[in-house]
Amino acid sequence: MEIGKGLKLTADERERIKAAVHAAEQQTNAEIVPMIVARSGLYRDTQHWAGLTFALSVLTVLLTLETLWLPWGWHASNAAWLVLATVLTYVLGAWLGTLAPIIRLFTSTERMRHKVRLRAERGFAQHAVSQTRERTGVLIMLSILERQIYVLPDQPLAQRVPIDRWSQVVQAAVERLKTEDITGGLCQGIERCGRLLAEICPLRPGDNPDELPDELIQEP
Repeated sequence: MEIGKGLKLTADERERIKAAVHAAEQQTNAEIVPMIVARSGLYRDTQHWAGLTFALSVLTVLLTLETLWLPWGWHASNAAWLVLATVLTYVLGAWLGTLAPIIRLFTSTERMRHKVRLRAERGFAQHAVSQTRERTGVLIMLSILERQIYVLPDQPLAQRVPIDRWSQVVQAAVERLKTEDITGGLCQGIERCGRLLAEICPLRPGDNPDELPDELIQEP
């Protein structure tokens, strides 16, 4: 598995996730759809705030140390150098604002959670997770940049299961993700989700159609 501009799973890792979905669905009539996205939001304003923060920090330092680099007083050229240093630092900060660690630094957890929820809802609709006979589809989405997992059940399931039970599915995945084991974390969440669904929508022998593909969905 490689993590760069995008997450590249090996064939074996994708097969592990598919096998985890298949195993979980042997206990229930529900359908589980795993999904990985590189990011849930663009966070363009982060570039501005990072650039502004870097520029103001450098300007503050330069003015604080004025006596060291302006021993003979102010000149027009000094002001020009200050402006140039500020602009260049802003450009550097704006570029750094495109990097995942800086985005996470300048973006609140609540905002990222909101973006992840919106992306999950969009994925739920795009991949027709609700198009099951009894509306028992569940999307488990991992968003890499935000380092968050979101579990989105179809409305009938959401009404029957308390929120804290779905939170347990997320927690099971997070425990593995803390060790950078993305595939293992997703499989752990799928396995826990399967156990929960087995309680709510138990398997009915001879009536368990595979209505949605078991393959992992992966998007930018």
